[in-house]
Parts: sequence; C-alpha cells; structure tokens
Amino acid sequence: MSDLSEFEEMYLKRIFEAHFAEPGEIVRTTKLAELMEVSPASTTEMIQRLSVRDYVTYIPYKGCRLTSEGFKHSSRIKRREELLKILLTDVIRFDGDIDSVACKIEHSIDENLEASIDRMLGYPERNKDGVMIPTVDRSMITSTTNILLPLSALPEETPSIIELINSSGVAIKTLENAGIKIGNSIIKKSNKFYCDGSEIAFSRELSFKIIVRVE
Repeated sequence: MSDLSEFEEMYLKRIFEAHFAEPGEIVRTTKLAELMEVSPASTTEMIQRLSVRDYVTYIPYKGCRLTSEGFKHSSRIKRREELLKILLTDVIRFDGDIDSVACKIEHSIDENLEASIDRMLGYPERNKDGVMIPTVDRSMITSTTNILLPLSALPEETPSIIELINSSGVAIKTLENAGIKIGNSIIKKSNKFYCDGSEIAFSRELSFKIIVRVE
C-alpha cells in the first residue's frame, strides 16, 4: 500500500477517526496519545515524523491536522477496516473479536485485494451501523460477462444465473421452497430482484451468500 509502517498507519487511522468525530478541529496531541495508548511525548515524536513526510501538519504544543496526502492514506486504511468488518460478519460469520481481527488484517491488504473485497461486497457505502464508509477512486465492474459476483454486487438490468448458495442446509431448503435454487435466472430491476420472473426480497446478509454468474 505504502512505505508506512503498521504503527504509522494506526496513527493515521486514529487521526482520521478523531477528525471524522470533530471535523475542522485540531487533533490534540493528548487526545491522540490516549487513543494510541502511548505517552504524549511519543505521540509528539510520531506527529513530527509524519509531518516531515507530509502526512500531517504539525502545530507545536497543540496537535496536528491531516494534509491532503495524509487524508488520502488514512481514509483508505479506515475503508479497508470497514470492508473487512463486513466481510467477517456478513460473509464469513466470524464470531470472535471482529474489531481486533479487522485491525490486524487491514495492514496486509494491497489495492488489488481491496478491490476484490469491495466488488464481492457489492461496493458498500455504509457500514452495518449506517455510517458512511470512506470513499476511494475505484473501478466498478458493470458489464463484464461470465464473471461470478455476489447478488449484492449485481448491476441493474444484468441477466445472471445462480451458481452457488453459501449457506446452511436449512436456509437452502427455505430458499428452495421460495423457488430459489442453483440454476435459476435472476435479474435486478429498479433495485428489486426477480428470480425466473417473480419478485423476491433478499436480506443484506443473504445477498452476500448467493453467488451469480453474469450472462
């Protein structure tokens, strides 16, 4: 992703979070030290280091603000964390410490993997709490044929075939009773799904688990 260390990325993410909570305000050194659980002296040293590299503007005896370059990097780090949280909860259904695991993995993701996760999740704009996920420049697949996508990422007016239902036997049986099974045709029109011509409503979680092939 960059030449930033994991610890430097954590600082930038915390600065971004503080900025998001209070836009326009200086991120105080003492506040940042609390968020990072380190001493104010260590935080000042890191702020100065990031300032030299043009990620933050250092305001002596007060704190810092993100530069445009710092905002770009920090928002991307935060975005990767949010994408991972959705992946862990809605797709993998991980029942451990979601925040801790996402925080660890986010530093190892490159742009290609991020783009793949983003596509698989259907290019989410908000997290599960409804809070906006930081946006980035990205190429959204809208018309490529013969690719696999989760139902959540299916573009409007794009015919597809259900290839896989990644769920339990009970859920699959319930779907089959509703007329939804592997091999069915499915299309999205005006933000509604139609399976073999019949309108079907899917939950957010289930839309990640139904994999379709674009025709």
